[in-house]
Amino acid sequence: MNALDYSVVGFYLIGLLFFGFLLRKQSGEGDYFLGGRSIGWFPLTLSTMATQLSAISFISAPAFVGFREGGGLKWLTYEFSVPLAMILVMFVISPALYRSGFVSIYQFLEARLGRSTRMLVSISFQVIRAFGTGIMVYAIGLILDAALGIPFWQSVVIIGVITLIYSASGGMKAVVYGDALQMALIFGGLVLVAAFALAEIGGFQAFWHQVDADRLTAVDFSSLGFSGDEFGFLPMVFGGFVLYASYYGCDQTQAQRILSSQNMDGARRILLANGLLRFPLVVLYCFAGLMIGVAVANSPELLAKIPADKPDYMMPVFILERLPNGLIGILFVAITAAAMSSLSSTVNSLAAVTLEDLSVLGLKPGSDAGKLNWARGLSIFWGVVILILSAFAGSIAPTVIEAINKIGSTLYGPILAIFLIAILFRNVSAASVNIGLLLGVALNLYLWLFEPQVFWMWWNLIGFVVTISVAVVVSTVAGLAVDESAPLEREQTAVISKVAGLAVEARRMILILGGFFLVMIAFSVAIGMVGANPGP
Repeated sequence: MNALDYSVVGFYLIGLLFFGFLLRKQSGEGDYFLGGRSIGWFPLTLSTMATQLSAISFISAPAFVGFREGGGLKWLTYEFSVPLAMILVMFVISPALYRSGFVSIYQFLEARLGRSTRMLVSISFQVIRAFGTGIMVYAIGLILDAALGIPFWQSVVIIGVITLIYSASGGMKAVVYGDALQMALIFGGLVLVAAFALAEIGGFQAFWHQVDADRLTAVDFSSLGFSGDEFGFLPMVFGGFVLYASYYGCDQTQAQRILSSQNMDGARRILLANGLLRFPLVVLYCFAGLMIGVAVANSPELLAKIPADKPDYMMPVFILERLPNGLIGILFVAITAAAMSSLSSTVNSLAAVTLEDLSVLGLKPGSDAGKLNWARGLSIFWGVVILILSAFAGSIAPTVIEAINKIGSTLYGPILAIFLIAILFRNVSAASVNIGLLLGVALNLYLWLFEPQVFWMWWNLIGFVVTISVAVVVSTVAGLAVDESAPLEREQTAVISKVAGLAVEARRMILILGGFFLVMIAFSVAIGMVGANPGP
């Protein structure tokens, strides 16, 4: 990188600070955390996508697909269950949460089940999200260290400080519109780097003949995921369904965007768009990874600069060595913007949950000005915690994206079970739900530590089944009393969730998402079949 590249990166960072300054005025807690429910569905759609498809997707997923041993287009199967999960979130989970009017979705659990369940799930969310985002920050620090020679901690601190200033100042609006810009940068960056890789290879036909055919095999119907095998069709669909339903419906970082929508129709549009647009973007970064992988394999010079145990270096090394100055700066702006947006989204959501939890302890301030000061202070607090946790991220999994998924998979199933109990079940006690959650998480941790042959995607389904089964059985057999302090009637939410009375438009959305699920499978199978017979 030269002065031009550094100027591009510096201009972007300064622009973010100015952006946060422009959006610094908020009228209260709802304005700071939910944007006053005045944000349109399209920027919220981009923000929802960007929160997950961020720096990790830009760096680690292409490395898995194009360079890591045992990787390949099998990563596409990770997307199969997204449209199906969106149906559950759109018509069962989100309506209940949106109509409750709460800022923190875990307040809903207190209203349905009781305070103990709310605090248990809320604390679990805060721990898992802080660790997961710490891994994301680790990724960007690692890349900037390798590519620019900036010491890891210096890059992490610079990214963290700028992110915390603009997100703490601008609140949810700064986060959402920053995410929208991030998506444009990621998409453009992926197209750009894929084009340069394809040009170096000699065109698409040369790429198709040189790419490892095994990496084009996306769907494996024979692997069940119980014998050390990974990415089989069944675990990816069933485990992925639970993971995504929990992530989009029961994780504050995503649900907060739904709660920020102007109305429930807009919220459904957000989820429908995510169910349809994620897969094309994933296809783009997977093929970008394949193309870069072929270009790297053809170049001893590039291979020598990527450590065998650091596949995540593939993308930044290629950018630094093969793109012209100026474009290098733009690509690193895309990576930096993605990481900063992920961090800003998380600290905003963590601050929202923590501030609402403080009311349980009687510590929440009463005035709007006091709440805003607490919100900004908590955003900074969580940002510092995440930066510290990023130091411990490197030893969890071969690629960063796997580490995040493993951490999430221990809790997503049990948390989804609790929300569905709160929405759909009657007379299930908080105590039985808490027992189910603890046993579900404990079993997943046992599988992680002592049964590595069980593919981690199964943890989502296993944790879900254990939690919901234990909660219902214990509540029935032990006769544990339902918490009478929970003020809302579950029947009201159950009525909202009935599918039988759905309007024509809602049925159309379900058919579109279900059909797209089949299209995704057909496309992925076809790629593998064509790859096995590339032709002359």
